[in-house]
Amino acid sequence: MDIVPSGPGFGAELRGVTLADVAGDDEVYSAVRAAFEEYSVLVFRDQEVTDEIQLAFSRRFGPPEVTKVGSQGTGSHFVILSTIGPDGKVVPPDHRLSLRSKANQLWHTDSSFKSVPALTSILSARIIPARGGETEYVSTRLAFERLDPAVRSKIERSFAWHDYAHSRGQIAPDLASPEERSALPPQCWRMVWKNPVNGRGAIYLASHAYAVEGMQAADGKKLIDELMEFATAPGTSYLHQWRRGDVVMWDNRATMHRGRPWPAHEPRLMVRTTISATAADGLATMRPPSSQAAE
Repeated sequence: MDIVPSGPGFGAELRGVTLADVAGDDEVYSAVRAAFEEYSVLVFRDQEVTDEIQLAFSRRFGPPEVTKVGSQGTGSHFVILSTIGPDGKVVPPDHRLSLRSKANQLWHTDSSFKSVPALTSILSARIIPARGGETEYVSTRLAFERLDPAVRSKIERSFAWHDYAHSRGQIAPDLASPEERSALPPQCWRMVWKNPVNGRGAIYLASHAYAVEGMQAADGKKLIDELMEFATAPGTSYLHQWRRGDVVMWDNRATMHRGRPWPAHEPRLMVRTTISATAADGLATMRPPSSQAAE
């Protein structure tokens, strides 16, 4: 396996390895897991991807999420990210599928709005537009390390509230359905996630974050906005240009990402599996003290 760095201080393409290799070989998995902890974003090119292979690969990293209510793929381990309607045609720009794609163009980390957040997401390209539709990543670990020490110390002790309805409301008031709002109540997480393997911290925020525990609403929103802007500053991102057969996985504890727009008339189909974080991934340290005591 060759590791070829791809981003500004993070991200790497892994060559000479397939998803099936990782699924079936302990030594290959160990090498890929080490690269994941180090580089945060891993790219696999020219993969023969099926749902079965993607899920077997994903399970290596932990328990797969069950897709939430309201998403394509509900009840399965797959999230279908598509602008193709049941009739096989691309849906219009005001269709719910298009609006959800637009919501994914906000900077975020997956599943911070869930009661168990995500360790990693694995995304495979099945149908891609001729141009556009890239995915852009930033390292919130490197952003944390760039912060003034006093700010680092402050946010290490702070907790932010995350809500799915908050991010969707930035696109359309009713984009989060009543069923989604009921199933996904707000969650509170520490604003810095420390990797238990290497001890490095990362800012843990997303477009889902709307308030800081113990701060006035305006002050908390200002802090979140400033940290989001700092973490996504120009020149700090890796832009992945998708090719059919690409698979990209990323560390939701240490990155944010966003989709980029593409011509509305062109189809795009991506399939994502998402792995829940566990105690081994540092999850227990992320809960507010009252929640930790309850456990």
